[in-house]
Amino acid sequence: MMSAPIRAMIVDDEPLARRGIALRLGQCPDFTLIGQFGDVEAATVCLDQQRPDLVLLDIQLPGRSGLEWIRSLAPAQRPHVILLTAHAQFALEAFALDAIDYLLKPIDDERFDDALARTRRRLRSVPEARADVGGEAGLTRAPERYAVRVGHVVRWIALVDLRWVQADGDYVQLHTAQGHGLLRRSLQQLQAELEPKGFVRVHRSTLVRVEAVAELRALTNRDALVRTQEGAVIRVSRTYVDGLRARLQGGRT
Repeated sequence: MMSAPIRAMIVDDEPLARRGIALRLGQCPDFTLIGQFGDVEAATVCLDQQRPDLVLLDIQLPGRSGLEWIRSLAPAQRPHVILLTAHAQFALEAFALDAIDYLLKPIDDERFDDALARTRRRLRSVPEARADVGGEAGLTRAPERYAVRVGHVVRWIALVDLRWVQADGDYVQLHTAQGHGLLRRSLQQLQAELEPKGFVRVHRSTLVRVEAVAELRALTNRDALVRTQEGAVIRVSRTYVDGLRARLQGGRT
């Protein structure tokens, strides 16, 4: 059964820019355009009433910028965003808001297609082909690094340094030996990306890299505790203990 189209909204004060984006979206049957607006006041009404999945948002708008508008929304209310601008200096703020992509005007067709592909992966965890299985459909591919927020600073965590992941409201905490940072993703999305990279679910809110586990200690209530090589202690729910133990004994990473 086909998934419902991704519902998109355009917010840009340039009519020609809106028309160009609308034409591009019209060529993608898995996207549907629910509205296009020239300022954030009109867009807010649509956001409240229609709850779009995606907003293609110009940063520089009359009255109130696109960045100011998105920052003013509660995390649970924020749609996924592709930012559009003629200037490159806003890239850091785009990462801080966990924007799907950041497109410079005039928008290149190939970059626009890449941004839509990122949107599909973010919203649907679309399976991608993997070279190591002869092009057959495999699991969602993890990026080489993640942009996380630490206070008001954006930092990048390399996948190879990631040790464990914990759900935190609308975000997840990515933990390394050096520290941790917030990423606006769901744990379910991260699980689809990270399981092929040697991570296992140990709790409804936690994933752990198998090779990072130094010790597994059983508890009297059939739960367990994991101690990582860096010394972090993580609770393992009884639901996941057997699966974790099998991964540890089998050496499957």
